[in-house]
Amino acid sequence: MNPIIRKCVLSVAGLAAAGGAVAGPAAAAHAAPVKGKGDRTADYEYQAQPNFFYCGPASTRIALSAEGKDVSQDELAAKLGTTENGTDSAIDITRVLNEYTGGKYRTTEIRDDVATREQVERLRADIRAAVDDDRPVVANILGGARDIDGVEHSYPGHYVTVVRYEGDGDRVLIADPARPDEPTYWMDVTELANWIAGRGYSS
Repeated sequence: MNPIIRKCVLSVAGLAAAGGAVAGPAAAAHAAPVKGKGDRTADYEYQAQPNFFYCGPASTRIALSAEGKDVSQDELAAKLGTTENGTDSAIDITRVLNEYTGGKYRTTEIRDDVATREQVERLRADIRAAVDDDRPVVANILGGARDIDGVEHSYPGHYVTVVRYEGDGDRVLIADPARPDEPTYWMDVTELANWIAGRGYSS
């Protein structure tokens, strides 16, 4: 099986532990909007996922908000083919992002279990180029990773949106749709690359 074809879905217990809401697909679970500002921040609006399987639509919606697109998560879920088993892959995310942005996104895979130095540098360059273009990056992640404060974030499969970087891209700001209590956190780009390893990202 192609390693990029991996679903995103949180258990109900996992989402509750992460601080997310559990509701039907049409229910809204909006955190207060968080607007990005600055030379190296994509101008975005945060929105939490309303249930345990909408991380793909929610992350895609956060990315599209930087384009001024006000698209519902339900509409995106339909286009992504999201079910209670989640959203299949970064390929689907890229396809739908391109439908709304006129083809600005591409999918990059990190096929290895641990990101190589070249893959880390590619991710760093892709994040810088995308965020500079006000185009947040959507990453398909697996397992656990620690943010710069030492807090571990762990999911059996999930999507997050990268909305900012600092310096040369050594540190990146994650907008996590499953964490309306802590909607953003900083992470080392190497840690993020290893979180993505075995999956892919849309930039």
